[in-house]
Amino acid sequence: MRSLIEQFPEFLADAIEIGKKAELKSTENTIENVVIIGLGGSGIGGTIIAQLVAEQLAVPVVVHKNYGIPNFVDSSTLLIGCSYSGNTEETLDAVRAAKKKGAQIACITSGGQLSSIANENGWNCIRVPGGNPPRSMFAYSLTQLFFLFIHYRLISNNHLVDVAAAQNLLQKNREKIQERAADVAKEINGKRIVIYSDNGFSGVAERFRQQLNENSKQLAWHHALPEMNHNELVGWGGGDDSIGVVLLRSAFDNPRTMIRMDLSKKIFSHHTSTIIELHAHGESLIEQAFYLVLLCDWVSLFLAEFNGVDPIEIKVIDFLKSELSKV
Repeated sequence: MRSLIEQFPEFLADAIEIGKKAELKSTENTIENVVIIGLGGSGIGGTIIAQLVAEQLAVPVVVHKNYGIPNFVDSSTLLIGCSYSGNTEETLDAVRAAKKKGAQIACITSGGQLSSIANENGWNCIRVPGGNPPRSMFAYSLTQLFFLFIHYRLISNNHLVDVAAAQNLLQKNREKIQERAADVAKEINGKRIVIYSDNGFSGVAERFRQQLNENSKQLAWHHALPEMNHNELVGWGGGDDSIGVVLLRSAFDNPRTMIRMDLSKKIFSHHTSTIIELHAHGESLIEQAFYLVLLCDWVSLFLAEFNGVDPIEIKVIDFLKSELSKV
């Protein structure tokens, strides 16, 4: 996993080249809504892109992490199936249901059944390198979503400039990011970690939680402001020093949410001494999102080392899939 995280900037550069070379068919159908299907490491890119380009979108985007599809799906729907392995049963179920409804379907995968189904039906499909844990291929999955959004005229191709800038940013700040992550991991080691962010970065917070779950083998939770201020903040009356708070902060956070975060931090400080702020770097929203993702990936790896666990191993998920295959 260390090697895979180290290669994140290179993966991002490769992902851009794959997207540029992808042969995608045009569509004459009007797209009135978008549904992105994907779970776990294959699905988090959908959550994040929907937030990063929300202000530019003229149609609603729904990220569906379940079997089946929303009832509104029809021929005016662009459904994007994201499954790194190509064999995620929930995604395959959703794609098959979408085909019956006449939806426009595109896929992002490394192979498997999803790739075969895409070939059989002549769907647009961008294929990425396989053989790695899906969560380690985030640079590929999110980048290809940008390419699909651009191809279907949902956003402008200006976003690719920001993706390329993010690659340069991460490459130039390798050592700085790792050093900051190592310091953060030391400070929150042994704590139950709670992650807070502005609502626009809740997908990045979710990604961090997922990485702590899978890489570090520890439970954590995340929430977003301002919603967190309307419920969970009261729960801090039962908080204590066993909890470590990580605040993900961006220059693009809503100004009122920035104030809320500062005030919330004061409330947390009455219950725990471990409050860490991770500030995003970069000129654009996309750069800052990629920066925080990589920084948090490193934190999860260093915590895995502190916990004495293998960050690659996911035996419990393998067991679950094996048992499900028997039913």
